[in-house]
Amino acid sequence: MKKTFALVLLISQVLMFGCAPKEKTLPRVAIAGLAIESSTFSPAQSGIDAFQARRGEEIFSYYPFMSEDAPTRQRAKWFPTLRGHALPGGIVTREAYETLVNETLDRLRNNLPYDGLFFDIHGAMSVVGLDDPEGDFITRIREVVGPETMISTSMDLHGNVSKTLAHQSDLITCYRLAPHEDALESKQRALENLLDRLESGKGKPEYKAWIPVPILLPGEKTSTRIEPGKSLYAQVQPLTEQEGVIDAAIWIGYAWADEPRNRGVVMAYGDNEDAVASAAEQLANSFWNVRNDFEFVAPVATLEECLDTAIAFDGQPFIISDMGDNPTAGGAGDVTWTLTEILKRKEFQRADRPSLIYASIPGPDLVKKAVEAGVGNEVNGLAGAIVDNRYAPPIELTGIVRAIKQGDKHAETEVVVQVGSVQVIVTKKRKPYHYEKDFTDLDLNPRKTDIVVVKIGYLVPELYNMRAGWLMALTPGGVDQDLERLPYKRIIRPMFPFDKDMPDPDLSARFIPLADKDLNQ
Repeated sequence: MKKTFALVLLISQVLMFGCAPKEKTLPRVAIAGLAIESSTFSPAQSGIDAFQARRGEEIFSYYPFMSEDAPTRQRAKWFPTLRGHALPGGIVTREAYETLVNETLDRLRNNLPYDGLFFDIHGAMSVVGLDDPEGDFITRIREVVGPETMISTSMDLHGNVSKTLAHQSDLITCYRLAPHEDALESKQRALENLLDRLESGKGKPEYKAWIPVPILLPGEKTSTRIEPGKSLYAQVQPLTEQEGVIDAAIWIGYAWADEPRNRGVVMAYGDNEDAVASAAEQLANSFWNVRNDFEFVAPVATLEECLDTAIAFDGQPFIISDMGDNPTAGGAGDVTWTLTEILKRKEFQRADRPSLIYASIPGPDLVKKAVEAGVGNEVNGLAGAIVDNRYAPPIELTGIVRAIKQGDKHAETEVVVQVGSVQVIVTKKRKPYHYEKDFTDLDLNPRKTDIVVVKIGYLVPELYNMRAGWLMALTPGGVDQDLERLPYKRIIRPMFPFDKDMPDPDLSARFIPLADKDLNQ
């Protein structure tokens, strides 16, 4: 009896433990990336100090959807390496690029192997001596992680997708809004697409369609706030809901780099060849068919016309975009031409005249003098044109120090110098001014100011919602909006709008092989 009971107990235990579910094995996923827009028409260069580099687990702080208790965080075993981000600027030095790339590769080698890798880039980085930095970077990553690792690439829609980048990326997507209110949503989509494929066991999608579209336009003409960009990008999501299509994307490309990869691109990918080809071709043809309809997101004029209109305008604030030196697009940010022209105007030469905020101009020497002088005291010194003096020399400012702020992550130190009725924000290092808090922290009230001049192109949502009036000024600089006066030599021609009578291009789907296959097969 005892033997029978023991036998039954043993069988029960075998059945119980044999049928118990096995512990789920989480996929091993690395994170890496570098992000910058680099103008080759600016004399500036971006060194390693331009990049804010997060390493290891501090990378998670960049992604709200990767907080410690977030569902996405629980879906994998993570190996964050290095993710570097820089304000747009000039071409990246080769030394800076190699230093950041080699550190990333070393960190990747420490935890091999990986099931997946999240490659978070912008796509418009230019590097001294390289035509396709992101293509070079991902190729070198492949040499470390191997062809089997699934790579999901997340990009800005103003990035450039070379054949190499398309080949080495198994999944790839970009933003669908400009301004980029969906940036984090797009990054999350790229990461979740990767996790879905790993968890389901479906592996890499077999079909990737890549279509270059010979259009090169600035973001200020292709905003999704207005037509035709609004309707063009609205086509993307429905196409991704088709059976056999995982994702699709339209890249406008980056207009201020003179390189062969700079142009529009459409991609789609998934498990059904016909559906992927159809989605890509629909988007590419739609893009090409509206090429003549793209217009600036706001009225444009000369600076003189903008100032005349703003002075006569009834309402606050009237915002003027100083577009040619926009540091958020790759301008040096220190061109003094616009500020020089403003201070010449008699309307601003007395304190009781129309109030104007100018944001901003770098001037480390003037900032140092202003800090020494203190708030309420007079300061005199030079600002701007340290990097880009092609259009105007450094400007001499003599005025009263109205505010000093220390510790900004971009500017380091900011001062406000009042010259006549103009409040000039002078910074130790260049800084874009996007938010109301950027001004109020300096005791400035843009909502109660007659005219606000910002070095920016299309307005970010907070400024856009604040405006009472708005014009974009066609000013000179490294990101000149009049593309046809820039000295392009290396982009692939014919290209719209430079060759307006060019024949219709071949917009049929080109299928890109998987990373373990020869790109030229």
